[in-house]
Amino acid sequence: MSDTNAQTVSYVRDSMLAEQAPPITQVGAIKWVRENLFPTPLNAILTLVSLYVIYYLISHIAPWMFGGIWDANSLSECREIRDATVGSDASVACWAVLGDRWHQLLFGFYPSNLYWRPILALLLFLGGLSPILFPNISRKMLWLTAAAPFLCFWLLWGGSIWLTVSIALGFVVAYFAFVAVSRISALAGIVAALIVPVLYWILLAGPVASTMDSILPIGIEFVESRAFGGFMLSIVIGLAAIVLSLPLGILLALARQSDLFIIKTSAVVFIEVIRGVPLIVWLFTAQLLLNYFLPPGTNFDLTLRVIIMVTLFASAYIAEVVRGGLAALPSGQYEGADSLGLNYWQSMQLIVLPQALKISIPGIVNTFIGLFKDTTLVVFIGLFDPLGIASAIRASTDWNGIYWELFIFIGVMFFVFCFSMGRYSLYLEKKLQREHR
Repeated sequence: MSDTNAQTVSYVRDSMLAEQAPPITQVGAIKWVRENLFPTPLNAILTLVSLYVIYYLISHIAPWMFGGIWDANSLSECREIRDATVGSDASVACWAVLGDRWHQLLFGFYPSNLYWRPILALLLFLGGLSPILFPNISRKMLWLTAAAPFLCFWLLWGGSIWLTVSIALGFVVAYFAFVAVSRISALAGIVAALIVPVLYWILLAGPVASTMDSILPIGIEFVESRAFGGFMLSIVIGLAAIVLSLPLGILLALARQSDLFIIKTSAVVFIEVIRGVPLIVWLFTAQLLLNYFLPPGTNFDLTLRVIIMVTLFASAYIAEVVRGGLAALPSGQYEGADSLGLNYWQSMQLIVLPQALKISIPGIVNTFIGLFKDTTLVVFIGLFDPLGIASAIRASTDWNGIYWELFIFIGVMFFVFCFSMGRYSLYLEKKLQREHR
């Protein structure tokens, strides 16, 4: 009997239980809230306190910001509208200053009929950067990358196009000087590529441009640098210094690790002297002292002097960031390059620098962000950056006494630029990590 029951009774499940939904506390928003906001009693208290602080700030700031006045011609008119609508005791923002003076905040004192020129210059510059920043862009766009700096210079300042062409010829001269001299020595070729174009720009660029302009005058209306201001001035100085300081910083980092005593010592002295003095001191140097080192009668534009000084300042910091990337590479990478029979420049270009720059991306972008924000220091040497324009607006009778609205707008604009650079840095880091895998 027992044997029969043992053979007929099944102790093995012949069907699976149906799937059931997970507990509500383990999925979705509730799970996220439990894990991130209330995982422990202490975190729960801190979350509640933080929520109260956020609510307090928003409840006091939001009515002032979103209940602001946009249609007025002066601060006194703003106050009259406030008194008539919400009462004299209410606190509301007077955003009408942005509608009245937006052109000064963005373009400074640039002629209003020529606003298309800085806008076109910015678009050309971004178009020239696109094939470098994004690999999916066609390599055929590199011709725009090479031409964009010179076109932007001509569009912003205007004048004869032959001056821009003459300046561009300096780089052609540098190339031929490098090719001719590098047959003797690669180092001598680099030195020649640096010295020869500088001599050309100082001695021959002006006469060549004048001669060509007398034969075939082509140009647009000239705009002096003192008309530059607002965010246009910050963008011109910041982007020019960023683009120029990166290659110069890489060369300085390589020079500091060189085995040649003179080159290494020169790079170390340059980097330590530049980094050891605040940027504001170098800006005053660009304003007051740089002309003493130029030939008599030379009138070197102040904005260009500031761009040169900011570029040199940023290149010293970039050099140290890149040097850190070079030091982080294992010695096997250098030995592997030597085992392949590559010379110094080939190993740097193909093996060492790509890896070092990948490591240095966060530090490089951080330096660029700090550099762009430091462009506001030019206000101390008489240039009208966004803060200088804000001071000029507040000094007028119409808007005397307005503060927060202008500073909030300036802060938001700087945040947009700096946040964009930070996001691109993260995009580039993730992309390189995926490719490495």
